[in-house]
Amino acid sequence: MENVYDYGIIGAGPAGFTAALIAAEQGKSVILFEKDKIGGVCLNKGCIPTKTIMHSADLYKDAKKSENIGIIANDIKIDFIKLMEHKNKVVETLRNALTKSLQAKGVEIVEKEAKVTDDNIVKTDTQIYKCEKIIAATGSEPKPLKDNPFDHSFILNSDDLFELKQVPKNVLIVGAGAEGIEWARIFNDLECEVTVVEAASRPLSIADEEVSKYVERLFRTRKIALKTSTTIEKIENKQVMLSNGETLSPDFVLVAIGRNIIKPQLDGKVTVIGDACGQLMLANFAMYQARALVSGIHFDNIFVPSVIYGTPEIAWIGANEQDLPLGSYQKTVYPVRALGKAHCDNEIEGFIKVLTYENKIIGASIISKEASALIHQFAIAMQNEISVDDMKKVCFAHPTYSEGVYESIMML
Repeated sequence: MENVYDYGIIGAGPAGFTAALIAAEQGKSVILFEKDKIGGVCLNKGCIPTKTIMHSADLYKDAKKSENIGIIANDIKIDFIKLMEHKNKVVETLRNALTKSLQAKGVEIVEKEAKVTDDNIVKTDTQIYKCEKIIAATGSEPKPLKDNPFDHSFILNSDDLFELKQVPKNVLIVGAGAEGIEWARIFNDLECEVTVVEAASRPLSIADEEVSKYVERLFRTRKIALKTSTTIEKIENKQVMLSNGETLSPDFVLVAIGRNIIKPQLDGKVTVIGDACGQLMLANFAMYQARALVSGIHFDNIFVPSVIYGTPEIAWIGANEQDLPLGSYQKTVYPVRALGKAHCDNEIEGFIKVLTYENKIIGASIISKEASALIHQFAIAMQNEISVDDMKKVCFAHPTYSEGVYESIMML
């Protein structure tokens, strides 16, 4: 058989392309199968386009509220078509760069659907490939409501949002997890009326309870309606009946209740990584999981940080307070408004919360501008078992948000 490779990788999202790049750097022959677009959900329909749109929405919101800091911006408008064109350009630029990087490292890319037909055989519609090792990174897809499937017109998933032609006036978002919170912020910043329905008793139920309470406060401040312990009873004729008795008439419903794994087509043994393995559905987890697999390094899920973008950012790592036995830990909560840099930037919302045990950090939660960067200071300390006492010896620049990390540690 001519088509023989060290690695056959199905799926070119964060898990798949990371595994391909590392294997190729090790001198292995690699073939990468992708039936859609290189980069997977994260690059094409998730992280990157969402954050690009969010940046535009943030700038618009900041311009509208800048008068109190001496900047008067009149007649600020949204050109939504141009906004979406910019999003498309960013995605295309990054996808092309990733494709060139894979090709430069010698990875062969096959843009076809692939199926594993034996322990070492991958087959497309026209070719058969023998691979010493096979990795499946087939990803995930939006999860629909049980009795109301996506119609891509009124009941939308996150993929559909990237095809919008104008800013809606009224949106109902089902789910107050990371995806629901980020899109609620985007639409709110674009002056859309937003209602968020969440079946759980609090938003962002996977995070620390203090984070959830702060999210509730932020939503109230921004006039985002949040209805917890509430579900969708019925959707009919563009009317949405809720379990609390209310009936809403939004422009559309965004369903953001999670994702379903896409199972690879298998008739043999393979290693499944990324979203498809059904663990943490985070791009950074998928990429690190790929590194661990191909490079043989140790990997511990507890050191995976989670981030929700917007203003302010939300990030956490490790333990949540509600999951720890009383008296088994120490904690500090440092207010962001105590930082000089926060006042300089007019961004004083949030806090930095640290949980410790026997002089080591076991968890941290941050709501702040730059939280996505700050959380990694705790990640480095946790993964390398740096003590609280040793962190206190570090000199932090002034004025910075990182000083909040230092001040929170100094309170212990």
